[in-house]
Amino acid sequence: MNTDIKMNGAAAAIHSSTLMSRILWTAPALLLAAQMTPVNALENVPRKPFAQWADVPEPGQWVVTPWYMESEAYHIWRGGQMENITYNNGENYGIDLMQGILSVEYGITKKWAADINVGVTTTGTRSFNSNGDSDSTLGLMDTSLGVRYQIFNEAESTNGWLPTLTFRASGILPGTFDRNFPFAPGNRSAAIEPSLLAKKHFGWQGFGMYGDALYRWNRTSGTDQYIIATGFMQDIQRWTINAGFRHLQCLSGVDIGGTGTTITYSPEVKEISEAFETGFNYHTSKRHINYAFNLRKTFAGRNTADSLWLGAFVDVPFGGKKEL
Repeated sequence: MNTDIKMNGAAAAIHSSTLMSRILWTAPALLLAAQMTPVNALENVPRKPFAQWADVPEPGQWVVTPWYMESEAYHIWRGGQMENITYNNGENYGIDLMQGILSVEYGITKKWAADINVGVTTTGTRSFNSNGDSDSTLGLMDTSLGVRYQIFNEAESTNGWLPTLTFRASGILPGTFDRNFPFAPGNRSAAIEPSLLAKKHFGWQGFGMYGDALYRWNRTSGTDQYIIATGFMQDIQRWTINAGFRHLQCLSGVDIGGTGTTITYSPEVKEISEAFETGFNYHTSKRHINYAFNLRKTFAGRNTADSLWLGAFVDVPFGGKKEL
């Protein structure tokens, strides 16, 4: 992967459940204050793949997740027209993105959990500079704060058809990257986001499906979005393999304009993308640490890039106790 960008690093730490509670209670006020921030660019809010948030931590348990993601793209859809944006000076350059995320979850009760997801992101490209010089932006990602309620747990149900089903209510705070940068790494918008996550095993041993559906009210501009992801999973001892499809769509907005290295990138671009996603998880037997790797490739869309995303994270649980 070619890139002219460097991450300077950032850290976020959550020291107590009191701090988590304060963050969650102050989120609505922060969202209201952030509504004067213009919205822009592409969807990039931290969210674990394959409906993994359908599961909740044990009561009193913390789950800390360091997380790294990167993507590269050499084609874009300008409106509905696909074009090659590769810049070559001996090496091929496109749009490169790198980001580091820290996710923290806390089990409040057997069915309730809270999470906060913060990160630093940077994007660089030479494709829209007539001299082929590298341009980039760096800043905090759009931050997600959520509360989850697990409606059903298939492992505890006497009804063989009930899935694990969880509702998540989330607030999103805008990041600090340059909102006018072409294909900037996020909407940079205050938002309210309800979602449903489901997992269900059926058929042969270890086989099942996952589903993740969200609606995002972007309160800054009103360019709302929804995302639907669904696919199959297969448990093999301590491994889980996932493969599926992800659809993202903005309900309003305008197309990207310009030609060649000239790009007209509106603060209210209408992004649509279709992508395949796959990955695997490995769960340790003693500490119950979850090692995860995922890949996502955009194969169709409008006002988006044909990004190949690679991600890896580690869920590390601390404390907690099972309720009878």
